[in-house]
Amino acid sequence: MKKRLERETEKKVVAGVLAGLADYFNQDPVLFRLFAIIFLILTGVFPGLLFYIVAWIIMPSKRSTNVDYEVVG
Repeated sequence: MKKRLERETEKKVVAGVLAGLADYFNQDPVLFRLFAIIFLILTGVFPGLLFYIVAWIIMPSKRSTNVDYEVVG
């Protein structure tokens, strides 16, 4: 199965962008969140916030694989 970069909707804090990146690179989401905070502090809030919003718009949300179906009949 091909790996896709998607927003992680189950492990999200805001929109799931950083959790999706962590999932794509098989890393802990906390590392990406810490990096994002450091990036925001070093560059000022606007560039990091703009990057996050653009990623939120561009990245598709992850499709849920644990769907329960009810058989009616």
